[in-house]
Amino acid sequence: MIKIINGRVITPGGIVGGDVVLKDGVIVGVGAAAAGVVAARVIDAEGRYVAPGFIDIHVHGGGGFDFMDGEESAFLGVAETHARYGTTSMLPTTLTGSGEELLDLLATYERVLPKNRSGAQFLGLHIEGPYFAMNQKGAQDPRYIRNPDPVEYRKVLEKAHLIRRWSAAPELPGALEFARYAREKGVLVALAHTDAIYEEVVEGFNNGYTLATHFYSCMLGVTRRNAFRYAGAVEAAYLIDDMDVEIIADGVHLPAALLKLVYKIKGSARTALITDAIRAAGMPDGETILGNIHHGMKVIVEDGVAKLPDRSAFAGSVATADRLVRTMIGQAGVSLAEAVRMITATPANILGLSESKGKIAEGYDADIVIFDEDIRIHSTIIKGEIVYESRGL
Repeated sequence: MIKIINGRVITPGGIVGGDVVLKDGVIVGVGAAAAGVVAARVIDAEGRYVAPGFIDIHVHGGGGFDFMDGEESAFLGVAETHARYGTTSMLPTTLTGSGEELLDLLATYERVLPKNRSGAQFLGLHIEGPYFAMNQKGAQDPRYIRNPDPVEYRKVLEKAHLIRRWSAAPELPGALEFARYAREKGVLVALAHTDAIYEEVVEGFNNGYTLATHFYSCMLGVTRRNAFRYAGAVEAAYLIDDMDVEIIADGVHLPAALLKLVYKIKGSARTALITDAIRAAGMPDGETILGNIHHGMKVIVEDGVAKLPDRSAFAGSVATADRLVRTMIGQAGVSLAEAVRMITATPANILGLSESKGKIAEGYDADIVIFDEDIRIHSTIIKGEIVYESRGL
């Protein structure tokens, strides 16, 4: 049993003073319900904030590792790296690759699951690609971009119990059939790297595309075709009230004005903060590799973001979860409680985990992060186990 005392606890009802008690991986007392409880271990928050653990539903790597490396050590290294920045749960995310590579990655993920104890908890794979619009490929490897292949995705979805979400472009031939099949298997389907216009996104939403992957990035806005103006995927996501969006709130991928606009229209209940981090997260600036360490793409990290070598486009984020919260508060003017909601309760709800994760309340998983006014992480607790403590604060 662990008791956290003297914290400012961020709860669904607001920020309150009081204690939090954790037992057997679950929150068993908050506030008055925690008073008088004697615990084996006491953590004095010393006036810091006590928040639900951060949930990153789109992350590729960190600490010098990438999930596409295909090694168990890479999976565990990414999880341990991001736990130091407050992430307690994540969706390991792929990049576009060959069908064989994807199946190998699933096998690695299945093997590593029982060993996932000292870092952020894996909640299922996020398959990003390979069914994308070539015009919106971004930093995805064009060699592997293709239309949905029923033989391929049905084979992959035989392992649907390991897959939490799949991102694809809804306008592609066969993309609606793909979405329906994936949803039947219990997989969340998201639109991404898409040239879809409004009408195509609406049709996609009606067939299962309920989340917009890294909103604004690699998707069409207002466009012209044969002189006529059309609303794009960006406008569609705004107009479809029940569509969720995720944003890379690193302050680079989206400027302050767009962060404010997303928050104003979609709100904290429909907007999840994601890192979309590559292996360079938590590492010094300079050259690095996007994707597999042996045959991935060389990119450059500078100005707080990864770029293609010719600097023509971004090539992934180097953000950590704490930076996302700071950015939303400092650049978008969002309150601390709302910013935290966007990386806790909202992603938990998107993943269908709102009854167990994303809140500090009795009966919820004991995933806790303690941080100061500057969102510097002091402690990270996952399922009641302390996995990180800062000695410098």
